[in-house]
Amino acid sequence: MIRSSALAAAFAVALATILPVQAQSARVLGDFRDWSSYAADDGTGTICFAMTRPKSSEPAAEVTGEAYVYVTNRPAEDVVTEFNVVAGYTFQTGSTASVAVGGQSFPLFTQGDAAWLDDSAQAANLAAAIRAGSTLVVTGTAANGNQVTQSYSLSGATAAQQAIGAEC
Repeated sequence: MIRSSALAAAFAVALATILPVQAQSARVLGDFRDWSSYAADDGTGTICFAMTRPKSSEPAAEVTGEAYVYVTNRPAEDVVTEFNVVAGYTFQTGSTASVAVGGQSFPLFTQGDAAWLDDSAQAANLAAAIRAGSTLVVTGTAANGNQVTQSYSLSGATAAQQAIGAEC
């Protein structure tokens, strides 16, 4: 099921990726320290997402594009707190990645430069860990085989998730 919803998530990612260029396509719900929240209409209903950028990437030279973490709600599809990463680099084909928060680790499946929770049933657990944690770390393998570690601040994540929950 999660892989079939990957296309819908890819739409949300694509929309969010173009926000700096076309901010009029989404409404800003708020900026909360290191996180921002948005809502947009995708033709089937409103989607809401909270997002942040990494504070650091190691090795930095591997990350050549924009990198983000998203938490998305799509009420029309009964999707709540879907987690995904746009890494800013292409993952090695067939590789997995992981996200770690507060001593908990969650496996991610990868496709191109994006990754999603391997087990969508863990979405609520990851969302709760994000709200309780201070740092989120995504580890993946780049197309050239190098391991990449990206660290994200969770300052403002709770308020950002609350904003998307209230809207969607």
